[in-house]
Amino acid sequence: MSMKPYKTLLRAASDEFVVNKSRFIGHGCPCETEEAALAFLAEIRARHKDATHNCYAYIVGANMGIMRYSDDGEPGGTAGMPIIEVMKARGVTNCAVVVTRYFGGILLGAGGLVRAYSQGAAATLNACGVGVMHPTARYLLEVPYPMLGRLEFFLKTEPVIVEEKQFADAVILTLVVRTSDEEAFAARLTNMSEGRLEPLRCEEFYRPWPEEGQ
Repeated sequence: MSMKPYKTLLRAASDEFVVNKSRFIGHGCPCETEEAALAFLAEIRARHKDATHNCYAYIVGANMGIMRYSDDGEPGGTAGMPIIEVMKARGVTNCAVVVTRYFGGILLGAGGLVRAYSQGAAATLNACGVGVMHPTARYLLEVPYPMLGRLEFFLKTEPVIVEEKQFADAVILTLVVRTSDEEAFAARLTNMSEGRLEPLRCEEFYRPWPEEGQ
């Protein structure tokens, strides 16, 4: 399976604000499947079953293949569409956003609703945080004790993360590295260790990594 980087939400979170006495609460959550997005929507609807509206949008698939949204009773095009447009503008996928409204008695008009739901979506994405999910490989690396110090110094400047360190007859390191960095990292490791260290590739998966320059 070919894997490519994509942007998504880093965590489930919420934010809220008031516009002309109407209370808007935005909720966001990473969702890797449409079933997960629908389950999140059901959870928010149950939590806010007394709300006037629970408008939502979700995008699923590394290529954004599934896009759904709903105005949930608001005038057509004033709620779900603005939410999904904000999500598309930020380039996020595999996530869902629900903006809950408790009506405050003052009509906002179509333009006011579009602005409010757009604000709700943007505030939600900011609260959740947006990160880049990169195809990532996990390795096991057996290191003789005399080489450990040298290896740790080497790893300080490498694009890898040490997940775990186990001490036995030798030191077993669990490392993760972006697949785009694998080949170059392996070459430098071989050169540094004069071919004595051979990492064992275990699996490939998606993992959030900071943007370049952060």
